[in-house]
Amino acid sequence: MQAGNRLFLNMRKLEVEEMNRLSIEEFKESEKFPFVIVLDNIRSLNNVGSFFRTADAFRAGKIYLCGYTPQPPHREITRSALGAELAVSWEKVEDIADLIIRLKSDGYQIWCVEQAEGSVLLQHFKPERGKPCAFVFGNEVEGVADQVIAASNGCVEIPQFGTKHSFNVSVSAGIVLWEFVRENIT
Repeated sequence: MQAGNRLFLNMRKLEVEEMNRLSIEEFKESEKFPFVIVLDNIRSLNNVGSFFRTADAFRAGKIYLCGYTPQPPHREITRSALGAELAVSWEKVEDIADLIIRLKSDGYQIWCVEQAEGSVLLQHFKPERGKPCAFVFGNEVEGVADQVIAASNGCVEIPQFGTKHSFNVSVSAGIVLWEFVRENIT
């Protein structure tokens, strides 16, 4: 069907009931993609809530909330997470260095999402197959701490082409984690 210069497709938005969404219990029991999210000193409650929604969408194994990153329950986290904080497994960890050691001993590759010397551009990022990944996201202003970068397997960088050289940290998560999941479903 055509109206003026526009072509209208025979499409409609799906109703929630048509989306085959998992219940919270089904999500908790479902197989997860082989990655976890590590948040280090994220200050924004809205960003934390957004991370929970992204973790839910991509079936993350867990979210680790390190340093002063706020934790549920909190009204502002719930406002952004829309209840995903009830489904996604999470753990509060005071010292990220201890967590990195624990994750490495559990077989995780540690990848910081950061612009750094020697970083791997996202389109070239190929983690070792068969080993789970832990993606570290740092403070909204300071980024990932140098000592965390030094303890990691490396940094993944999202190419950017505008005047600003940063994304909102939760937007970065959506981009990086989609690319990781996409590689694991094809």
